[in-house]
Amino acid sequence: MRKPIIAGNWKMNKTPSEAKELIEALKPLVADNNEVTAVVCPTAASLLIAKRYLEGSNIHLGAQNMHWEESGAFTGEVSPVMLKEIGVEYVILGHSERRQYFAETDETVNKKVLSAIAHDLIPIMCVGETLEEREAGVTDTLVAGQVKAGLKDVAAADIAKLVIAYEPVWAIGTGKTATDEEANRVIGIIRKTVEEIAGTEAAEAVRIQYGGSMKPANVKGLMAQPEIDGGLIGGAALKAEDFSALINYQK
Repeated sequence: MRKPIIAGNWKMNKTPSEAKELIEALKPLVADNNEVTAVVCPTAASLLIAKRYLEGSNIHLGAQNMHWEESGAFTGEVSPVMLKEIGVEYVILGHSERRQYFAETDETVNKKVLSAIAHDLIPIMCVGETLEEREAGVTDTLVAGQVKAGLKDVAAADIAKLVIAYEPVWAIGTGKTATDEEANRVIGIIRKTVEEIAGTEAAEAVRIQYGGSMKPANVKGLMAQPEIDGGLIGGAALKAEDFSALINYQK
């Protein structure tokens, strides 16, 4: 049985002091929930303070990005070694905004996934199609291709432990959401692709999130689908009441 995982991607929001306020508000709202893995992913500027105020709670710390090298002349980047020393456990890789605005490719995502695993960080690897790609009817092929490229040379045992987030780009920040059944169908394709490259055991173990405008109003329907193991949350992660409602969706 896969444990659901609800991760909050704060994107470029919340100063360190605001991060402290949000974490302090969130902790008591989810303190008795051990059925769901809860993760917050602040900006790099807030990771240290977030770690401090998450101490002793049941909320895990994630980062929004990282470089694949341990160190070097890569201005503005953060290395896996730095994240590990802070106490980060999860790292979002290949988010659609990184692909769209910062020229990330399947190949660079794959380098980051391999590096994260080598440094004992759990990747949340993002895949998903644009509206144009969906309308062109290439969703299934494109998403399967992103999964294969992103997981190239990753051992089956490591694939079983990571997280994949299906993010239909047309549903991120737009208020539009794939129907429960369509989200489940595409995530089923992702799981089938994992099975093809890593075997049944890995496919049954890997947790796959839905990442397109999941919110308190639609979380129960999405999470009732058999293939969906959680959500990668954007806007709804910025308010303690909303994010706790997602984490506590079973209650």
